[in-house]
Amino acid sequence: RETGSDTMKQQYEEFMRITPCKCCGGQRLKKESLAVTVSGKNIYEITAMSIRNLDAYLKEMELTEQQHLIGDQVLKEIRARVGFLMDVGLDYLSLSRATGTLSGGEAQRISIARAMLKNAPILILDEATAFADPDNEVKVQAAFAKLSKGKTVIMIAHRLSTIANADKIYLLENGKIAESGTNDELVAKGGIYAKMMKNYVLSVNWKISKEGK
Repeated sequence: RETGSDTMKQQYEEFMRITPCKCCGGQRLKKESLAVTVSGKNIYEITAMSIRNLDAYLKEMELTEQQHLIGDQVLKEIRARVGFLMDVGLDYLSLSRATGTLSGGEAQRISIARAMLKNAPILILDEATAFADPDNEVKVQAAFAKLSKGKTVIMIAHRLSTIANADKIYLLENGKIAESGTNDELVAKGGIYAKMMKNYVLSVNWKISKEGK
């Protein structure tokens, strides 16, 4: 049975090996399908482009009047999705990239882009930066700032850097709200959050030095 879970598909792909078809050369489409082109490119060539190049291709695309009537709404949706991938810093990926080859940070940013595309007024993000390395976290934070404007975002996180700029922070202890306020207010109180932030800052500045220095 085929699973509908993206998470399970990603796990299964780790045990799969890609072997290009001798007939289609790895394009995975019949020659009749590949013969159909839009602005000089078929679907395989389009999905093999980097998101950055695909964005430029979509902007420069020249269509006939009939093609505009048929495809304008579809192209609007495609451009929006490509734009979101650009916003979360994934412009170097291609649409043909196998899910199993993505890093944890890349997979998270794609999930964020999907969530933002729903255009819901309220978003709930659970540990959205949990697997992101420092570089990826910076990109994710930048994407949050840009894409969450006008939305109510509820974020569950253990990383203090993820929530430091939140309008309101609730610190839970033993299942109850122990402290609440902005980052500056909580630090000024000198309570649990302040101690956590102090330890976080120390950990960020922690370095391994040579013996005797």
